[in-house]
Amino acid sequence: MNKSLLNKSILVLMGGESSEREVSLSSGKNVLNSLVELGFRTKSLDCSGNFIPKLRNIDPDICFNALHGKGGEDGKIQGLLESEGIPYTHSGVYASSLAMNKAFSKELFKKNNIKTPSYKIIKINELRKIKYKKPFVIKPINEGSSKGVYAILNESGMNNLIDIQKTWVYGDKVLIEDYIKGKEITCSVNGNQVTEVMEIFTNTDFYDYEAKYTNGASEHIIPAKIPSSISKLVQEISLKAHKIFKCKGVTRSDFRFDENFGSDGLFILEINTQPGMTSTSLVPELFGRIGFSFNDLVISLLEDASCNR
Repeated sequence: MNKSLLNKSILVLMGGESSEREVSLSSGKNVLNSLVELGFRTKSLDCSGNFIPKLRNIDPDICFNALHGKGGEDGKIQGLLESEGIPYTHSGVYASSLAMNKAFSKELFKKNNIKTPSYKIIKINELRKIKYKKPFVIKPINEGSSKGVYAILNESGMNNLIDIQKTWVYGDKVLIEDYIKGKEITCSVNGNQVTEVMEIFTNTDFYDYEAKYTNGASEHIIPAKIPSSISKLVQEISLKAHKIFKCKGVTRSDFRFDENFGSDGLFILEINTQPGMTSTSLVPELFGRIGFSFNDLVISLLEDASCNR
C-alpha cells in the first residue's frame, strides 16, 4: 500500500434510500471495519435525506462508494462527487448510468457481439396480458440484487402476473427476457485483473435476493464445474464488458450457461458496477481465491479512486 494513502481521510458512503439500503449498510459496515483495521482515518455517511451538507462538512479526501441501487450506482452520487471534486471509488457517471439500465446494457452487449437473452420492454399495466414465449423472466429496468425479479417458467406461473402487476413498485416499465436454463455463473474484474469463474447453486429457479443475502442459501463453487474453454470465454467476456462500459475499479459480470449448447449456450445477464461487500457477497470470495484479502481489495479500490472516471 502507498504509505501516503494512510494520510488520507476516507468517508464510506452507505445506506441511501434505494430498495437495496440494507445491503448497502452491510457492505458499508464491512468496509468501515476494514479501514479501521488498516489504520485509516475514516467515517461513514448514510446517504439518505439531505446528506449533502454533511458531506461538505466532513470534506473527505476520498469517498469509498458502498452504495447500491438507485442513487448509488446509477450515476447520481458519482455526478455529485464529480461536482464537489471529491475522488471516489468504483465506476464513474457514464459506466454507472449505463450498466444500471438493463435495456441500455443489453443493447451495448449486442452491439459488441456479446450474447445476451432476447428481451422486450412493456408498460407494467400490460403485464397481465403479456404474450411472450415461456419460460421468461420479469425484471425492473433499474434495480439490482435481484429485487423485483420473477421467473415465469410455465402456465401456472402466468397466474402470478396479476399479483406481480398489483404489487409492482419499480417504475412504470418492465423488462421481459428469455429464461436461460442451466448454470448460474459469475466472474469479477478489478482493473485488468480477472478472477476465476464461480458457479452458484441455489434451491430456487435463479439467484434471487434471498439466495444472495441469506447465509447458507446458496453454494459457491470455485472454479466452476464447466469446460475450461467456457471458463476462459467467461473471463474474456467479463473483461471485455468491463472495458466497453468504461468501468473503473471492480465489477462483476453474471451469466447463465446451458451446457447442452456449448459456447452457444453462454449468455451474459448484466454487469454490476457496485458489487456487494457483505459477508455473503461473491466478489470478496472470488478475489480471496486468487490471494486478495478483503483488506487488499479495499486498498486496491482506494488506490484507484479519482475524479473524471
